[in-house]
Formats: sequence, structure tokens, C-alpha cells
Amino acid sequence: MIAIVDCNSFYCSCERVFRPDLESRPVVVLSNNDGCIISRDDHAKALGVEMAGPYFKARPLIEKYNVATFSSNYNLYGDLSMRVMDTLKAIVGEEHVEVYSVDEAFLDLDHIPVHHLKRLGEEIRDTVRCWTGVKVSVGIAPTKVLAKVANRISKKNKSFYKDVMLIETKEKIMDALQKTAIGDVWGIGRQYSMKLSSAYGINKAFDLSLQSEEWAARNLGGVVGVRLLKELRGEQAILMKEELVQKKMIATTRMFGNPVEKITDIKEAISTYTSRAGEKLRRQHGAASVISVFVVPKEQSTGNRFRHGPSISKHTILPRATSFTNELIKPAVQLVEEVFEEGRLYKKAGVTLSGIVPDTSVQSDLFSDDHKNGGRFLMDTIDNVNFSMRNDMVKFASSGTDRNWKMRQEFHSPRYTTRWDELFEVS
Repeated sequence: MIAIVDCNSFYCSCERVFRPDLESRPVVVLSNNDGCIISRDDHAKALGVEMAGPYFKARPLIEKYNVATFSSNYNLYGDLSMRVMDTLKAIVGEEHVEVYSVDEAFLDLDHIPVHHLKRLGEEIRDTVRCWTGVKVSVGIAPTKVLAKVANRISKKNKSFYKDVMLIETKEKIMDALQKTAIGDVWGIGRQYSMKLSSAYGINKAFDLSLQSEEWAARNLGGVVGVRLLKELRGEQAILMKEELVQKKMIATTRMFGNPVEKITDIKEAISTYTSRAGEKLRRQHGAASVISVFVVPKEQSTGNRFRHGPSISKHTILPRATSFTNELIKPAVQLVEEVFEEGRLYKKAGVTLSGIVPDTSVQSDLFSDDHKNGGRFLMDTIDNVNFSMRNDMVKFASSGTDRNWKMRQEFHSPRYTTRWDELFEVS
């Protein structure tokens, strides 16, 4: 048996942990630059606040009903996510937990007797809430896809299931699939669900489970579709995976607070993003051999419609794989000159590091001075200072000082758990 533990409206729940006064008040969290709504609780949803909708459109409704609004606080969310995952590992064992996303984890419960599963689900729900303050829903079933189905049903019927649903028999599997729209099946996108409905009359997950494996291979993407079909029938086909520790690609991207038109501002932003990516790279003891830079212009449009222009990107292969920030910033800034066009406004930029190899496999340069080959010690020192002091205490001059291009975060809450000067105070 497999369980999926899903945090309820995770970002909103994180904001509530240190604000008990928000328990019965609608809450929404905005995306980078306060652009769109990326998290809303059940209260806000009931008011008609749209998910992924622009903030400026929802603002009249938000102000009318006094909806608590927050800018994204990823320091807080990341720390509470780690606490939730650590709690799950403490309950069932680290080897039985697959961290799927920042707010979801699969649990392998094959070692737990079936008649104990419901109680374990309730224990998980109560323990996570007690230890972290975050509410979760638990779906338990023979497969990952069915566990997602169970989790979704438990969320839609909280008063009945109390955030825990167990599907352990064929009868319950059939009943759950008949209650699940085809568009709500994990792995079936919105557009494809419309095609399945119009072309094949498949409207429920149960309808899909009745199809043959040959049909799934032809119409659901080959092997992937066959696995999905087997999972719906209760046959495990999507196995548990170990947590991905070594990333094959590292990216840092941000929206600008206001449209940027000067190349100097874009260079400062790219230098800052490259520094961030370099820190992530060194944390996994890697070195990158390829660096790419992209910018997204703001397209001029008529009327009330607005959309971003196409992404413009360039990449370069480095002379040797490296994790040293200074060796990454130089080619990144040079790439900015290649993608920048005078007279255009830009809304977003980013840096991607790829071709990542272990830094232990990178040979020193026989023709370089010793102090250059010993740059890792300098980078580690800078990382340690910035980690302990925060706010880029030590940074490269190319990153700038004013940083007028930084994101808007007008509703940012304190970083209660990761900053000494923002710790929650109890009076």
C-alpha cells in the first residue's frame, strides 16, 4: 500500500502557523513580483478568488472581503516543508518516504498491516499538525495514482473523511473511480481530458480503467499510458523513487519589480542570479560546463490584453567545468550583451547551469597560478559568510548595490524560522 501526504493550501497554511488570528479568515499568497495568485485557502476559494488569476483582477474582491494577502515567502515555506518531511520520516522511517514536491510526499506502507492503515493515516495527520502547525490530507491505496484519487476525494469531503481516506478493496476502488472526473486523474491534463471525453466518451476515471492495455498504448502515450491504466486497476506500475539529491540542471530566474530597459540593470540581475546558481551548485559539490542566459521582453500590446514576448536565450560552453562564481559571472555577463536589444523593455531574466559533473572530477589547470586552483576555499568562505549573515553580505561588484530591478514584495511576511531578527516573539 502507498500513501500520499499532501499539505492543504500549503503556502497559506505556512502563513497561518505564526498567525493564529487568520484561522477563520480567507488567505491568498501571490507569486513572485506579486503578480498572480498561487495559493488560496478554502475560504478564499468559496468567495470566488481564482487560482492563478492576476492579482489586480482579484483585488476588488480581496479588499471587499478582507482577504489576508501575502507575497511569496520561500524561506518560510522551504523550512516548514523540511519540517513536514522530517516528521513523516520520523513516523514511518526515512527509507519509506519519497519527497515528491515541496508540499507532497509518497509513503511506502507495504510493511504496515492493512487493518492498521486508517489509524496510521490519522496519526500522520495529527502528528504533522501538532509538530509543524501545517494541516495535511492523507490518501492511502494500493498504487500511487489511486492514492492521489483518495487524497483528492478526502479533500473534497473533509467533513466526512476528516482528511484521511483509505481505499483497500476492489469495491472501494470502483466507487472512488466512479466519483473521479477524468480531468482529476493524476497524469491526465486538462486538454487531454477534453479529448478523451469528446472522442471516446471517457468522462470518469472508471471509464478509463475499462479500456484495454493496447488502447492505452495507442492513445495514452505508450508505456506511460499502460502504467497509468494498471495503476487505476490497483496494480503497482509507478515505483517509489529515491530523493533526487544531485540535480542535472540548476536554474535561477526572477521577474523584475518594474520593466527594465538598461543593459546595466540586466547585467546586475544576471550576476546576482549566477551567484545564486553557483551557491546551489557548490552545495551538491558539482561543477558546470555549460551556462545559458535568457531574457523575456515585455511586448507592446493594444487594448486591455497583455502577454510576455518570447524568451531570448544564448548559451556558451565553458573552457572547463567550474563552480567558482567569478568564472561563471564573466561568461554570463557576456551573454547578456548578445541577447540584449536597445530600446526594448524586459520583464524577466534568468541563468541556467548544465553539463554538471562532480567537482572532484575537474582537474586543476597546470598553467594557472596556485591561487586560482585554490578558489574553492574562497567560494566556501563566501558561502559560509552569506549563509550565516544573510542578505548577500559578501557579493561581487557586478551584482550592483541599489538593485532597483528587484521583485516587488509588498506583502512579505517575516521569515520567522530562518532569520534571527525576524523570529516570532511570544509575549
